[in-house]
Amino acid sequence: MPITPHDLVVEAKSQIKEVTCDEAMSLLGKRVVLDVREYDEFAAGHLPGAINIPRGVLEFKIGMVPEAAPRDASLLIYCRTSGRAALSAVQLHRLGYGDVVSMSGGFDQWSSEQRPTEKPEPINFE
Repeated sequence: MPITPHDLVVEAKSQIKEVTCDEAMSLLGKRVVLDVREYDEFAAGHLPGAINIPRGVLEFKIGMVPEAAPRDASLLIYCRTSGRAALSAVQLHRLGYGDVVSMSGGFDQWSSEQRPTEKPEPINFE
């Protein structure tokens, strides 16, 4: 019997460590913060200091980000609601990253709690 995407997320969440938004807030500045949403989602707002590597290219691009490339890097991952982050955390563990946590509730919950966010600076061509 085929499984659903929801089943994949539930399975992933059983294999990873999740932290609350309160816990994630205390980890800012202590971990590399990875936003695995698409660029347009990231551009609309993101956690302070977050680096954007969309879920679809994470395994290929993480090694290109100096802060996140070392396998002993401490990572905090999030997405919109926590599904993509959970799947990402599992894959990063498979790639040898040992210190990965995922933020439960994702950016939606973070925003609803009116926590600090940032937006990328627009490109100035002048």
